[in-house]
Amino acid sequence: MNIELRQILRSAVIALFAIFSLCLSSCAEKKEEKKIEAKTLKAAPKLKIIFDSDANNELDDQHALAYLLFNGDSFEVESVTVNATYNGGDIQGHYDEALRVMKLCNLNNEIPLLKGANGNFSDISNVWNPEEYDGQKGVDHILEATKKDSLVIIAVGKLTNIALALKKDPSFAERTKIVWLGSNYPEPGEYNQDNDTIAMNYVLNSNIPFEMVTVRYGKPSGTDAVKVTKEEINQKMPGLGPTAKEPITGRHGGEFSTFGDYSVSLFEYIDYHSDPPSRPLFDMVAVAVLKNKSWGERKMIPAPILINNEWIERPANKRKIAVWENFKKEELLEDFYSSLANPVPVTKLK
Repeated sequence: MNIELRQILRSAVIALFAIFSLCLSSCAEKKEEKKIEAKTLKAAPKLKIIFDSDANNELDDQHALAYLLFNGDSFEVESVTVNATYNGGDIQGHYDEALRVMKLCNLNNEIPLLKGANGNFSDISNVWNPEEYDGQKGVDHILEATKKDSLVIIAVGKLTNIALALKKDPSFAERTKIVWLGSNYPEPGEYNQDNDTIAMNYVLNSNIPFEMVTVRYGKPSGTDAVKVTKEEINQKMPGLGPTAKEPITGRHGGEFSTFGDYSVSLFEYIDYHSDPPSRPLFDMVAVAVLKNKSWGERKMIPAPILINNEWIERPANKRKIAVWENFKKEELLEDFYSSLANPVPVTKLK
């Protein structure tokens, strides 16, 4: 072998060794990056939540509450508060339904459940007495809890409890954030919004950080698009969740020991819409986008106001709110079923 060929081969070997070394170094760096990323994810603090619900309205509140309570890797829960909306009866009915779900999650003795407003903000404000008012137990609890810890309030009914908290203590706006499931913005008409429009406008005109998870009936961009069919529920939900220490009597009768079985019952007694016939899990989405922000799109806008059932834009308004839309239905539902199949119960804030 001549000297020139040897030099060529030697250069080639050196080059290959250099490439191999670079690959090893790159792989090692990527492994280290993954370790750091995993540690970062593991160390990410859990969100601390108050869940404010009209639990007896239909069936999405119950599924949102169970989903929250079975995501202990992502959330800690301070308490559950309820308010009354017109389809769910008085405040006791909403309290009772929330209690059923909490019992099925074996958390009724761990997480406080409190009654908020039975009436609407206008009626309560017209006879306002800060020492004695409708909803006082739940609202005063919200005020005191937010003084002790940094909390996010997920509100999935009307905004009466939130507006009352702001009325009693305006500094409440400085120590929490509201994530509200409601409105068809920029179009009118939506159940949570219409149950107490004055409370919603009161909150919009405050300076409390506010995120609106849109509903948008019949539109693909809102939580109305996150639908499930009765057949899907009957196939996936039976038996999901832990066995309850204390079986419950369901809203429509029957005895249940798992949330999954109760879910099947709830879907037996509900009207269906769309094609194929289905029901949205609206409220569950408000919890999900706090767990994973990539499951929806969030944009900031100047806070509008609703007057005579029409949204009025206020482009010069310095007060900004977030609007959530365009949700990833398949990923959301996959995580919902997975969370119920492999529940990690939340803990109460210390």
